[in-house]
Amino acid sequence: MTNRGIILPEPGYHDVLRELNQRNGTLLIIDETHTICCGPGGYTAAYGLKPDMVTLGKPIGSGVPAAAYGISQEVADKILAKIKADTTDESGLGGTLSGNALAVAAMRATLEHVITKENFQRMIPLAERFAEGVDGIIKAKGRPWHVVRLGVRVEYRFTPTPPKNGGEAEAAKDQELDRLMHLYALNRGILLTPFHNMALISPYTTAKDVDLHTRVFAECVEELIG
Repeated sequence: MTNRGIILPEPGYHDVLRELNQRNGTLLIIDETHTICCGPGGYTAAYGLKPDMVTLGKPIGSGVPAAAYGISQEVADKILAKIKADTTDESGLGGTLSGNALAVAAMRATLEHVITKENFQRMIPLAERFAEGVDGIIKAKGRPWHVVRLGVRVEYRFTPTPPKNGGEAEAAKDQELDRLMHLYALNRGILLTPFHNMALISPYTTAKDVDLHTRVFAECVEELIG
């Protein structure tokens, strides 16, 4: 869902999803490639979810092509039985993208220095500061907009309420306003993600950086409303 912006689940959604999943004998697979922004264990750890499988793509290698997965013991036993029974040398696990020396080195460096508890303890408060700054301006200026945060990922949209699905998110886009906001920020030294008004707080982000965006956002809104 993060490809359409941050679309948070309704309260109780994951509990019902897991119950339906277990009742019907299907596997629950959670892709943490975007939601690793919630912490070292991603959304799964932050919200106490219990999937059968977890996958994680490029963030685990800081952008270097790499991937990893985690599986429950029950699923692991079934996979191992299949591998042992197979008459070929193909297991369907791993590969050159996840097993080469560069990828392994990148993953180790990322896990040791980037996706750490210490970094998230500093980054999440900065993300909260970012969201509070934007929200304060939206309310002070009476704009029908909103801001939403997921871990160290923060986004603001030009609609009164957050979208509940991809269709609503797509329909809520304001291309001209998005482009204006991006260009206004870029001209003042701030690079927002090119596809949303989204900021990703990194281990190198400072309170000064966050406050600069808040100030620039306020100036842009002031010019817009005259």
